[in-house]
Amino acid sequence: MNPQHYRLLEEARRSLPDGYKVELSGDIIVMQTSPSSIHQLNLAIVQRQFEAHCPPGYFPTGNSDLSSPEVGSVRNPDLTYLPEDIIELGREIPADLALIAVEIASPSNPDNDWSGKVRDYPRMGFPLYLIVDPRQKTVTLFSEPNRDRYHTRTEREFGENLRIPAPFDFELDLTRLVPYRD
Repeated sequence: MNPQHYRLLEEARRSLPDGYKVELSGDIIVMQTSPSSIHQLNLAIVQRQFEAHCPPGYFPTGNSDLSSPEVGSVRNPDLTYLPEDIIELGREIPADLALIAVEIASPSNPDNDWSGKVRDYPRMGFPLYLIVDPRQKTVTLFSEPNRDRYHTRTEREFGENLRIPAPFDFELDLTRLVPYRD
């Protein structure tokens, strides 16, 4: 992406009001409102399990802007794990430093998680992408990125377990996840 074009989009993104999750995906600015309590509960259930297996020198963060100017994307995963020394970098955090992107699919805009992020995250260098979808009662792990796509997709239903590979290396328990209500 043209660096000047990216800077203009990034400037527009940062000028939008607080209270929204705002991301860039190429020429598109994506805005979302605050998540529901079911979204927050499912995120907490997943995060607690990842915390127990977090590699040394990394910390969990949600709502951190992770950027890849070369592909024209700024994404803000519900949960990711970054190196502790990232603090030295300031505001711009390179996405390829993250160990994983975890998203709880939005009931109002699931295409952002299932299309836009499935497209953007491998390009941005996320080695793992986990989608918890309370609409479908599924959890999907994308892994083995190669430039513009993930080569492996593993899907499980709520109530099962899902193997999370290194550097976390554990069985994610999906029995307590809560579906959205109709």
